[in-house]
Amino acid sequence: MKLLYLDCAMGVAGDMLAGALIGLVSDPEAALASLNALGVPHCRYELERLDKCGIAATHLSVKIHGEEEANSHHRHHHAHRSLSDILAVVESLSLPAAAKKNAVEIYSSIALAEAEAHGVETPEVHFHEVGALDAIADVAAACLLIDSLKVDEIVASAVNVGGGTVVCAHGEMPVPAPATAILLKGALSYSDGSSELCTPTGAALLKHFVSRFVAQPPMRVEAIGCGAGRRDLERPNILRAFLGEAPSANAGQSVCELVFTVDDMTGEELAFASKRIFAAGAKDVSFSPVFMKKNRPGYEAVVLCSVDSRDAAVKAVFENTSTIGIRERLCRRYLLDRKSRVAVLPSGEKVRIKTVEGFGVERSKLEADDVSAYAEKLGISFKQANNALEGKI
Repeated sequence: MKLLYLDCAMGVAGDMLAGALIGLVSDPEAALASLNALGVPHCRYELERLDKCGIAATHLSVKIHGEEEANSHHRHHHAHRSLSDILAVVESLSLPAAAKKNAVEIYSSIALAEAEAHGVETPEVHFHEVGALDAIADVAAACLLIDSLKVDEIVASAVNVGGGTVVCAHGEMPVPAPATAILLKGALSYSDGSSELCTPTGAALLKHFVSRFVAQPPMRVEAIGCGAGRRDLERPNILRAFLGEAPSANAGQSVCELVFTVDDMTGEELAFASKRIFAAGAKDVSFSPVFMKKNRPGYEAVVLCSVDSRDAAVKAVFENTSTIGIRERLCRRYLLDRKSRVAVLPSGEKVRIKTVEGFGVERSKLEADDVSAYAEKLGISFKQANNALEGKI
């Protein structure tokens, strides 16, 4: 599974996240060209290499008419934009459909947070700092870069919001700013510092993309991006992004094998016992023919179950078979991830397809029951039905 992990020990802002993400791509200059082709009005993206307390980091700056708007004393005098104004800008951008959808949803979540913070309806919200063109450019850049990375999951550390107060269009506000605090509901966050470290834009990006806030999970890191904030602080003002492969959730599970033998049960009795053992929580039950004492033919049974369901499975074995002893082996099992989807044939019929993947392997097969039903319907063999269906999908 392809995993993106964000280290937010120094908070997060839109430009920091975009700078970290562009450090993960194989060709940053090509990615920069793609950003400049988005068509954000009057904007141009530029990459800068900055030193943050001895750490080399990338800052993705946005120039408005050649000037970085965040440094402009004219910023607060710019026209305030409504949500509809911002969405019109986003819709005009040359973003892939998925990235554009993400950008729209991110700004919609900011609008809801601002409305809640100020006690107004969403259409009445007028964006100030987060409505500036550079903020729109940051959101668009992050959405495009995340879309290009094609990750399966994004997780993040607890978010450091900073401390103290921040001056904005509404005056001096406590950190985190009201909208930021609302956007971070449900996230793991804390305060450590004397200035704002997490901006509303950064909080909205995390809220939209991050599935969970945890310490770095096990992963094989393949690339590291380091995004720089503009300000110089006592600690490195950076956000680090780690891209790599995480082991499948199905890899290396601890399971129990319960093994026993019987030589005095019929096939019907064993089938009934198997059903009861499955009902007790077993993951698998299998029987193999063996020769036992006095050369009597019998069966060796192997029951696979979780450690938690072991006692229930043992009880079911003793209750439903004639065995008087069970051997236990603690094992680890490795599974491919399993998925199922439905394909619709030109005739309108639906066929289920099972796919397994993991450990560099991927394969698919048609659901046997659906193949059998198709064979019965047409009066052909199972193999003919399978080949015919594969040719239609």
